[in-house]
Formats: sequence, C-alpha cells, structure tokens
Amino acid sequence: MKVEDVNRCQIQEWYPKFKSITLKTILLELPESFMDYLNDDSGPFLLPVSMLSEDALPNRVCKPEEEEDFEVSEGSGDESEPPPTRPCFPELELKIKESIEFLGGAVFPKLNWSSPKDSAWISSSGSLKCTSLSDIALLLRSSDSITHDLCHAYDSCTDKTSSRPQQLYLALRKWYPSFRPEMEFRCFVWGERLVGVSQREVTVYYPALVERKNHLEELILDFFLNYIEGRFKSENYAFDIYVTKDGKVKLVDFNPWGAFTLALLFTWEELERLSREAGGGFEFRIVESHCAVRPGLKTAVPYDYLDTSPGSGWDQFLRNVEEFRHQ
Repeated sequence: MKVEDVNRCQIQEWYPKFKSITLKTILLELPESFMDYLNDDSGPFLLPVSMLSEDALPNRVCKPEEEEDFEVSEGSGDESEPPPTRPCFPELELKIKESIEFLGGAVFPKLNWSSPKDSAWISSSGSLKCTSLSDIALLLRSSDSITHDLCHAYDSCTDKTSSRPQQLYLALRKWYPSFRPEMEFRCFVWGERLVGVSQREVTVYYPALVERKNHLEELILDFFLNYIEGRFKSENYAFDIYVTKDGKVKLVDFNPWGAFTLALLFTWEELERLSREAGGGFEFRIVESHCAVRPGLKTAVPYDYLDTSPGSGWDQFLRNVEEFRHQ
C-alpha cells in the first residue's frame, strides 16, 4: 500500500467531489494545540473548559460540609499539588457551535479517516451524537480509533515518511436520529471492480435484511456503477454506504484496502480470492441467523467494565453493597 492510497481516503480529500451523494458535513482544520491535547496521555483526563457553558458531563455540586473533611492543615506535609489547568479552545469551540447549529443541532465527529465508534459507550447517550465541543472531546480522547489517525495512519505504507498527516481535520457530520444501523454496508473494490459487500453491523441479526437481500444487492450495484466506479482514483479500496427508507443510497466513507480497514463478514484472503475469479458479479454477505453474529465494536469497553468474575472490581463493589445492606 502506498501513502497516496491512504491519503485519498481522508474525508477532506474525497468530500468535495462526492458532496452531492454523501452526508452533510462541515470540515474544520484542527489547531496544533488541540492535536497535542488529543495526544497527551501524561496526566489526568481533562475535558476542555467550555467558554459557552456547554459541558459533556454535569458539574459536581460541592457542599461545604463535605469539603471540610478534606481540608489539610498547614505544615502537615500532606498538602497536595494544585489541580492541573483544564485546556481551553475558544476559537475552535465557537466554530464548532456555529457548525452544529448549521447542521441542525447535533452531529457525529470524525477525523481525517476515523470516527470514535469504539468510545460511543462513554457518552451520556451511548452514541456518537454530539452537541458541543465537550461532547466531541470526550469521544475523541477516549477512542483508540482516533489514536490511529494521530499516530499510526501510515504504518501499513511501504513508502511512509511520517506517522501522521501534515494537517488534521475535524469532520462534523449531520446527525440523523432515524439512522438504522442494519442499513449500512461496506463495499470492497479490487482493480476498480466491486468484488464483495458486507453488512456493516455484524453484531446483530436483522431478519428484514434477509427478506430484502436481492433488492439491496441491485441498489448497491447501481450506485457503484453510476456514482463511484471510475471517479475514485485508487484501484483497490473499500467504501461504506447507507440505504435510506425510501431506497436512496448515500456514501458514508472511503477506506484503504486492507491495513486498518475491517473486512467484517469476509477475510482479506477471501476478498483477494474473489478478485481473481472471472465474471462481473460480487458476493453479498449479511448475518442470516442469530448464530452468525460476531463480536464487534459494541464490546469495545474497558475490561473492568464487563468483568464480574470473583475478585473483580464489580465483585468487590457488590460485596460492599451487600455488607452495607446488612449493617
């Protein structure tokens, strides 16, 4: 894989050309100070100060009687260091606020390549829906996918000269409450030929997909032939699409072939085999039974959050609760 193949999949590169067939998006150049903030793991996890009083998490209500318990007398030797200063990005926050208002009041964020799907669990809504800089910062700082854009974008390139792009962008994409995850698909192109299509959400079985499989196959092929084929300049790549309730197909994203792109219901070896087979058709895979579901990003939460085995944090917490109840 070449650097140019990865660069073509950056949203700021392909969005102007495919604007009419994709989701409404506003692109903002990120200042170096914000990129440093996203990359900083040397101290505590601090959300930016909101100049507009729009915080992702509620402020703690302090009670004077509680604070007295933590007062430290002078000269005790237990005086703690002053708390670190929260970062502040007033210009970026204002641009984000204006963009969110223009896009209808809510967005979901991504950087050049990746969206923080793996950190959706940490938001108050359990989704990527954001209405402020604080919401966005919470998702971005918590995401391993975003770390890829910041530090490992070109790791799979044979001609890489750096680990990150010269400029990072924040893409704010219009949030659609009616979005149905079962209608998102990933399409794989080799040698400019569509060779495979996979259901994007592989952790759930959707019976309606089985019923509509043949119709969806026709819609996806027509979309590729009419809007993608020959227009995207790489020979080998993947692209994500979404099928609306009225049968329209929307482009969601482009991804490099292989590397950090998930093959979902395929393996990359299977896709390469399909690319060598004669004929102009493609293979369309969906989850066709409850037994065929696969683990995915919905399980991307800290292990301690899920672990309930003896000796785990949850186990100790439940023991403490039980002891308290019997006091």
